[in-house]
Amino acid sequence: MPLAQTRVVVLAGGVGGSKFTLGVRAALRKVGAPEATVVVNTGDDLWLAGVRLQPDVDSITYALAGVNDTVRGWGRAGDTERVNEELQAWGGGWPWFTLGDLDLGTHLARTGWLRDGATPTQVLARMAERWPLGARLLPMTDSEVDTHVLLEDGGRLHFQEWWTRHRAALVPRAFENPGIAEAVPAPGVVDAIAGADVVLVAPSNPVVSIGPILGVRGIREALQRTAATVVGVSPIIGGRVVRGMADVCLTAIGVETSAAALARHYGARSDGGILDAWLLAEEDADAASEVTAAGIRAVVAPLWMTDVDASAAIAAAALRA
Repeated sequence: MPLAQTRVVVLAGGVGGSKFTLGVRAALRKVGAPEATVVVNTGDDLWLAGVRLQPDVDSITYALAGVNDTVRGWGRAGDTERVNEELQAWGGGWPWFTLGDLDLGTHLARTGWLRDGATPTQVLARMAERWPLGARLLPMTDSEVDTHVLLEDGGRLHFQEWWTRHRAALVPRAFENPGIAEAVPAPGVVDAIAGADVVLVAPSNPVVSIGPILGVRGIREALQRTAATVVGVSPIIGGRVVRGMADVCLTAIGVETSAAALARHYGARSDGGILDAWLLAEEDADAASEVTAAGIRAVVAPLWMTDVDASAAIAAAALRA
């Protein structure tokens, strides 16, 4: 099928997911293809100081809108923190978790709509009305699903506390997603996957960004049934994670930090997994044979997302795969 007619679904979360989504949008616009549908991780959402935060939803929304803080990698560009300082003075929130003033505006609007009875899907649709995003965003589920980190010492923390406060320094033994057993895909998610020509698994954290999406009952099954080609992009280059602490997460679930090991973790669709093809970085070209041996088509390409053009080239390579 010509790329200009290709219907694309992206599974994404986090900063890596937002950069890749920008690349997908640029690649599709270049050939005049329809806008992609992006299924966004909501597994690290939380309530804080009475408002609902959706970190991955906001990161991808802000990036597509062109208002994200590219230096910090999260939040709004040019934001201030006066309200956060006042909140801290009252002993509210978390002293190690900064909420920008503009960001708080988003959280307050979202919380108000949720309190009025809107679903997360409807809230995200309202958010998308403000900016021309060039993509259709869907949450993975309308249910509340959190991520908890079970520590080696027996403790339990919300993912955001483990990630932001402790910078993943506390050794995890497992990750849990309370509420995910009862969760179902958000409206439109399964239909989008079923109607796609290509499904792209972004180079997001495989454990806490992609993992929760695949953990929602019905999404993995939809990926296995779809006539689309499912292509994953490795977030590991040269045996190292590009950003964040995904290596710590992988170690906790018993997966080696390597492009080939992660491909095997996702698995071949022909063997009950989700992948038809896997993009490896040029630095990992020697591992292509391992990926092929696992029943997954290996494609070697430059994978550094240094700017939108580079991300678009990666997306284009994934689409060609």
